[in-house]
Amino acid sequence: MNVTGVDFITVPTRDFEKASEFYGTVLGLPCSARWGNMPAAEFETGTLTIAVMQSDAFGIEFERHSHPIALHVDDVARARAELEANGVEFPADTIDSGVCHMAHFADPDGNALMFHNRYAPRSN
Repeated sequence: MNVTGVDFITVPTRDFEKASEFYGTVLGLPCSARWGNMPAAEFETGTLTIAVMQSDAFGIEFERHSHPIALHVDDVARARAELEANGVEFPADTIDSGVCHMAHFADPDGNALMFHNRYAPRSN
């Protein structure tokens, strides 16, 4: 076996159209592929493809992701303000860990997401 990367991560949804609007319009991620006539599509972040898939159409019970996908942004405060202006709620203040800023939020299905920016260099 020789795993060489991650092709995509799947994010479940109960309402594909609503999820597509969120990932494509609210977050502004380009849609790179539709899965034929199935309620699923792929959205590009620049480093990872997020495949949004309506669970029941694939015979899978819907279960939201409770651990966040960390979406890199250059300015967490600015990205947060933009989403808040679009009605997205953030359950807590932005976290400053001493090396990065993080702001947690969720998509319309409750899947955990966060904006993330590392401002301090990694120590080895």
